Amino acid sequence: MTTPESLTFRSDVTVELVKSSASDADVLFAARVSTAGEQSLDELKKDPERSKGLINYLMRDRHGSPFEHNSMTFFISAPIFVFREFMRHRVGWSYNEESGRYRELEPVFYVPDTARKLVQQGRPGKYVFVEGTPEQHSAVKGTLETSYEQSYAAYQQLLAEGVAREVARSVLPVGLYSSMYATCNARSLMHFLGLRTQHELAKVPSFPQREIEMVGEKMEAEWAKLMPLTYAAYNANGRVAP
Repeated sequence: MTTPESLTFRSDVTVELVKSSASDADVLFAARVSTAGEQSLDELKKDPERSKGLINYLMRDRHGSPFEHNSMTFFISAPIFVFREFMRHRVGWSYNEESGRYRELEPVFYVPDTARKLVQQGRPGKYVFVEGTPEQHSAVKGTLETSYEQSYAAYQQLLAEGVAREVARSVLPVGLYSSMYATCNARSLMHFLGLRTQHELAKVPSFPQREIEMVGEKMEAEWAKLMPLTYAAYNANGRVAP
């Protein structure tokens, strides 16, 4: 049986870019096929910097399909409640998550750190989060850790009784960490970022839960390195997905 000392508590998320085929040139050859036909493949050999105006035009006027001809696969480790929000994004995304039916789930749980704002003020649709008091942070930490210890002990007890993993996992909370591969293209990622991150350049305000925003920020940093001109155009045009 796992003892309380062997549980792991985290306040971070993991995002790794494990595979990609994505560049600004991918946008250009896809956009120019309408006028250049097969000669648009020549764009792959050219310096995209020469055509950044075209990328900006496509972004500004929301000609979105050229931004779909690329691919990025991320490995993500985060609390289960983050994934349940994440998988609301369906168009242009593919997911494969670890399964509690086929493996014994590891005792890794989410406990927010003191930077996490705890108190919601205002009515639904018009609210803000503000800092919690030291007493509130202490209560959250203590209560979560105690709950996690009890639920994981119950999970292991059921497994010891011979109960199937797919049934025993029912006692585990959404603060448990899971992992998945998520594959997207630049257009679907831009839509995700527009909803799941806050940014000073965004024309449309967003109100994401902080934990999924942490994932989005890490994905955005990786994408920015792969497609710098597309990323710049996205920011210059209010961070609205084309």
